[in-house]
Parts: sequence; structure tokens; C-alpha cells
Amino acid sequence: MSDFDLFTTSDDHEELRAAVRAVADDKIAPHAAAVDADSAFPQDAYDALRATDFHAAHIAEEYDGVGADALATCIIIEEVARACASSSLIPAVNKLGTMPLILGASDDVKRRYLPPVARGEAMFSYGLSEREAGSDTASMRTQAVADGDDWVLNGQKSWITNAGVSSYYTVMAVTDPDGKRGGNISAFVVHADDEGFTLGEPERKLGIKGSPTRELFFDNVRIPGDRIVGAPGEGLKIALRTLDHTRVTIGAQAVGIAQGALDHAVAYVKERKQFGKAVAEFQGVQFMLADMAMKLETARQMVYVAAAKSERNDPDLAFFGAAAKCYASDAAMEITTDAVQLLGGAGYVKDFPLERMMRDAKITQIYEGTNQIQRLVMARQLLKK
Repeated sequence: MSDFDLFTTSDDHEELRAAVRAVADDKIAPHAAAVDADSAFPQDAYDALRATDFHAAHIAEEYDGVGADALATCIIIEEVARACASSSLIPAVNKLGTMPLILGASDDVKRRYLPPVARGEAMFSYGLSEREAGSDTASMRTQAVADGDDWVLNGQKSWITNAGVSSYYTVMAVTDPDGKRGGNISAFVVHADDEGFTLGEPERKLGIKGSPTRELFFDNVRIPGDRIVGAPGEGLKIALRTLDHTRVTIGAQAVGIAQGALDHAVAYVKERKQFGKAVAEFQGVQFMLADMAMKLETARQMVYVAAAKSERNDPDLAFFGAAAKCYASDAAMEITTDAVQLLGGAGYVKDFPLERMMRDAKITQIYEGTNQIQRLVMARQLLKK
């Protein structure tokens, strides 16, 4: 791939975009407001995404997937988020939950768990954060103690996306309490029906209300030894490598939300008339639209470049993944806020989707590492040089 290829999408990518947009406009967008209002999992979206193989397109063909590259996966998430941010977390979290397996699991583990997700028979969530171990992941307290060939898991995880609808969970736990901080954590696959595994009540959230977020509780959950992901002690390393790749998808989600907001704002100001002419004819409004579009296209290019680096597993992915997620999410928050402003009072009510998009955009600045943490990641990469 030449340097110039980083800034273009192929015909296949654009055909994919058109296909996903058609599904999103027809099958997902009509339910987005109800999904938000009812805090209901977007089952219609999940069914539509499974029917078109857009629900977990990142999984390789050898595991019954379609083998979409990192950019194609970002385009899917972007186009779904343009219609409904909650629904875009179906492909995004399926990638997040399975990426530790893709990066670090044995072929046996991959063959057991990736095909059901690829076929749409199961969803996969990711359990890293705890109440007192959010940004400081190495301070987690959940433990797994070896018992013969098995492990016995105790503790809890917080802020787990799609908890309750996922069949499988990649869970990080301390396996060597006296070991080196960060090097004493291992990763395991937990099944939804494992004895001793329970869920907290759904969180009452500002946005992405259709994607359930719950705590996970482990009370002497027995995990067979063949469910470990990678070797003992490699869990946090695998978890952080996972985030290098999946932060790019959060950038894509942010771009999609921002694009949806800009689309609605442009349509509104072209139709809305004040002082005898369309609002879009006022220079102040045009300047706002230009700034929104400029930030959006900058964010999109950053995400696409990071996706290309993710596909190649470039050594500077950590910087570019953090930068794409950070910039795109900050831009999405600004663009959705400005879109609400452009609609005036109409932007503040639920008759239009802008207030939902503004609420949905906020989480992209927080999850998979707050944007303050992203800036730390970028600074550390710079200082390493």
C-alpha cells in the first residue's frame, strides 16, 4: 500500500458503504427514536445486521466470517451510527469482545468462539473496567485462582456494554496477586450461563440507551482451563493491544454520529425560513456549517488512516488509534452541539433526532479510555521517540 492509498477508499469500500447505508436507512433509523425512548436493545437492527453479515464482519473467513478489513469494519460502524449509535455498538462490541481472542488465543479457543459470533448466533462483550479500576486498569481486584486444571473467578466488572444480551465475555482477572503489577493478569472466556455469574441492573444512562450497560458479578465461577486467552500473565498486554485496535472503531462511531447530525442540520436550515429567507442563506450559519464539515472530514481521515494502520498492525498504531478516537469524539461532541444550536428550539426536543445524537456523542469521549487518557497515550508514544 502506498502512502496515497491511506487517503482513499476502494470501490469495494464505497459499495459496502452504500449497502450498509441502505440497511441503516431502511431497517435501523426508523426504530432509533423508540430504542432510545424505551431503553430497549435494538433487536430489529441486530436482525438486519445479521441478515446482511454486518454484525461481526471483522471475523476471518476461516472462522465462518466474511473477513472484512479494519477500514471496512469502520465504515460499517460509521454508517450504522449515522442512523443509530446504540445499534452501531453491535458490530463495535462484537469486535471488542473477540479481539483479545484474535490477538492472543489458541486456535482451539478461536475455533470454539469466533464461528458462533460470525454466524450471528452469539454476541461477545469485554470485561476490563471495575468500580475502582477504570483508567487504572492494572489495579483491578477481580481474581482467578487456579484449582487443578480450572480457575475459580471472583469479583466484579463495571460498565460492560451489551451485558445481558451477549453469550460470551472476555474477562480480565488477577491470577498472581504477588506478581509484577500489570504482568499478573490473565484473560478468560466467561459464558453467560456459567454458575455463579450474575448481572447488575441496567445502568440509567444519558445516551446510547439501546445498548445495555451492566455490572458483572463473579461468585466462585469455575472456568475450565481451556478457556484462558493466551498464557497466564498476558491478559493486560492483550487487553491494551485490543484497545489500540478498537479505539479506531469508536472514532468511526463518533464520525457516524457527527455525520448524521450534520445531515439533519443541513436539511433543516435549507427549509427553515426567517426574515423572509432560508436560514441557510445567513453567513453566520454558513460559517457554522463549514466548520462542522471541516472537523468531520478531518476526523474521518484520521479514523481511516488509523484503520489502515490497524489492518497492518503498524508499530505506531497506539498513537494513531488514540488520536483518531480522541479527535473524532471531541469533534462529534462539538458538531452535535452545534447541530442542536442550528435547529434552535426544534433541536432541543425529541421531535428531531439531534438531541439524541448529542447525548449519544458524549460517551465516545469517555469509553475505551477517556480522552484525557488518549492524550497520555499519545504523549507517551511521542516521548518514547
